[in-house]
Amino acid sequence: MLKLTTSMISLLLATTIIAATTTAFAPTTQLQNAAATIQSTQLFAKVEKNGNGSGSSMMLNRRNVFSQTTKLVTGIVLTTIGTSTTPLSPPAFAAASSKVVVAGATGQTGRRILERLAQSGDLDVIGGVRNVPKATDSLNESSTVVRGAMVQKVSSVDTSAVNLKKLDVVMDSVDDLAKGMEDASALVIATGFVPGNPLKMNAAAHDVDNVGTIKLIDAAKKIGVKKIVMVSSILTNGRNWGQEKSAGFIITNAFGNVLDEKLVAENYLKSSGIDYTIVRPGGLKAKPPTGALQISGEDTLNSGEISRDLVADVCVASLTDSKASNKVLEIIEDEGTPPQVFNGLKM
Repeated sequence: MLKLTTSMISLLLATTIIAATTTAFAPTTQLQNAAATIQSTQLFAKVEKNGNGSGSSMMLNRRNVFSQTTKLVTGIVLTTIGTSTTPLSPPAFAAASSKVVVAGATGQTGRRILERLAQSGDLDVIGGVRNVPKATDSLNESSTVVRGAMVQKVSSVDTSAVNLKKLDVVMDSVDDLAKGMEDASALVIATGFVPGNPLKMNAAAHDVDNVGTIKLIDAAKKIGVKKIVMVSSILTNGRNWGQEKSAGFIITNAFGNVLDEKLVAENYLKSSGIDYTIVRPGGLKAKPPTGALQISGEDTLNSGEISRDLVADVCVASLTDSKASNKVLEIIEDEGTPPQVFNGLKM
C-alpha cells in the first residue's frame, strides 16, 4: 500500500506555501463583522488580538501541518471571547438514565470525550467503534502509534463504565447505526478519516466526513436524539469568507478535500431540526493545554492550535449548555498567556 511519506508532505508544504503567500488573510473588519452577528447571545464578547506565530518542530499531523505553515506565511487576527478556568461539572441531563453516544470513540479526541462522560457516573455512555474487540484493547492501552501520516501518543481510557458498540459509518446502513444508538438522547460525532494512501484520500474523506456523518445524523433523527455535538475544523467554510487561497485552507483541504466534505455534513446537521453544536478546533495538539481557551464566532478563525483536552471539554459542556444551542464554536488556545493547565469549562 502506498503511504504518505515525509518527503511527500514536504513537497506538499513547499507547493502550498508558495501559493499561500500570494494572498493575504481577510482584513480585521471582516473578522469583526462575522463575529458581531452573534454577540447578542451573551456567549460571545469581542476582544481583538494581533500577533505573529513562528514555526517550530512539527509532527506529521494534517492539522499541525496547516497551523504551523500558516504561522510561517502570515500574521493572525482573531476575534475571541473571554475564558474561564472553572472546573467542568458533569452534564446535567434530565434523567439519570440518559444515554450519550460517542461516535469515533477510539480517536484521539473521541477517547477523551468518552472518558469525561464516563467519569460523570450518572450516564449510560456508549462508545461507537468499528471493531469492538480491537477497540477494547486500544482504549485500555497507552502507546505511540502511527496512523497514516499522523504520529499519535495514545493514553489509556478506563472503559469499565462504558459500553462499546459497533458503529461503522462507512459500512453500516442508517438502520444499523440507529440500532447501535438505540434510546440515545445525545450524540457526539468525533469521527474523521485518517490520511493514508494519497490516491484514496478523496474517497476516504468523502465516505467518512461527508456520507458517513450524514448517516449518523439520519440515524440519530430516526431514534429521536435531542442533541448532537459535531467535531469539525476551523476554515471548514473558508471558501465562503475569503479564505480559499489562505495557507490554512489550502493545506488542510489538500488532504482529501476534507474541509469541503465536512462542510456538507455541517450544513446537513444545521438543517436536520436537531439541536446542534458544531465545534471547530484549530490545529490539534496531543499535549495538555498551555494557554487559556478562546472561543470565537462562526467563520472568524483562520489559524491557531488547541489541546485535544480542551476540545473534549468544550464538546462535553456543549451537550447541556443552552448558550451553545444551535451554534458553531471556533476554538483555539491563547498562547500569549502565561502557561497554565485548563481544567474545565463553564460556558
